[in-house]
Amino acid sequence: MTAKIKWNNVYLLFTSQALFQTASILVITLSGVVGLQMAPDKNLATLPLAMITVGTAGMMIPASLIIRKLGQRNAFMIGTLIGVLSGLVSWYGIIQNSFWLFSVGNMLIGTYQGFSQYYRFAAADAIPDYAKSKAISFVIAGGIVAAFAGPNLARFTQHLGAVPYAYPYFSIILLSVVALGVVSFLKLQRTSAVQTNEAVKKGRPLKEIIKNKDTILAILASSTAFAVMGMSMTVTPIAMHSVGHSSDSSATVIQWHVLGMFLPSFFTGMLIQKFGVYRIIISGLAILFLYIIIALMGTGFAHFVSALFIVGLGWNFLFIGGSSLLTKVYRPEEKEKTQAFHDFTVFAVISIASFFAGSLFNYWGWNGVNIVLIPMLIITLIAVIRIVMSQKNSVSNQ
Repeated sequence: MTAKIKWNNVYLLFTSQALFQTASILVITLSGVVGLQMAPDKNLATLPLAMITVGTAGMMIPASLIIRKLGQRNAFMIGTLIGVLSGLVSWYGIIQNSFWLFSVGNMLIGTYQGFSQYYRFAAADAIPDYAKSKAISFVIAGGIVAAFAGPNLARFTQHLGAVPYAYPYFSIILLSVVALGVVSFLKLQRTSAVQTNEAVKKGRPLKEIIKNKDTILAILASSTAFAVMGMSMTVTPIAMHSVGHSSDSSATVIQWHVLGMFLPSFFTGMLIQKFGVYRIIISGLAILFLYIIIALMGTGFAHFVSALFIVGLGWNFLFIGGSSLLTKVYRPEEKEKTQAFHDFTVFAVISIASFFAGSLFNYWGWNGVNIVLIPMLIITLIAVIRIVMSQKNSVSNQ
């Protein structure tokens, strides 16, 4: 495979990521408010958003098996077809005023995400080792397009038709169809079934791989990134609504948040190459501590905008740092199971966080939701500091 084809794959994966993230951000922008209106119990308001991460966590391992059997391109095409179904079910759930059907539709967008999470690893697989972090960063940067497209699409379509909020979800069908076309142009190398089976036999047991300190840190960094980002973004539209901010204001906040998530992706990979992955992870944790401080300072529009933008920056450093670190701990024959375990764990954590976000906000308010996140930041900080110190000690003893 020539260098041009390799980077063409990265560009196509960037576009696919942008299309998926547009659908995902549209859902995140609206599903909290829609859930609040439709839920039979206000404690269940964030259940549709929680179901997104449940769908993702539940699909991570099956998606890796499908990728191994059918190849990345075919598996990604299946994911986009599930995206079509998610838009259809969510739209119909709103039309029928069925909270549970709407929740299923949200779960299906999470199932689509279970496939799209492998876009960044597919890009890394196509690129030489020295450029893997750049490829991962670039694909994740597809979210920058979504930062503008998602909230604006939600804003301009939410009042179309007789039933409010129905047509934004119908637009997910169109986005997924376009993504299907883009993914079909991918030219990714595929290992034959016989070669794959032989390679798997040579790989280390998963238990041995996850005992590695770097594997643990990669999982902690990514899980912390998603738990803090997911809980804050899930609750923000509801929190803003509760203090009198409009849905347009919350859409603007989400837009700035998503910019914070994806804008650094154009240079995060270069920062990792220059300063090392551990420093980037520590920087990400410091940024998330700053987010909590700002979030606790007030509930004005400026507080929400700045806090959510900053939590996006922290997520970017932690998630790309964790993903880049993970590519260094497995051998080629171990990649599917290691990637699947990493992402399954990450989305299991965010599923729990999102599920309890509504109840935490209902009982403890905005401040309580953010205070609960502090212990996870501390645990991850201790883990990365211990690894850095142990490496310094080993170098000094040589």
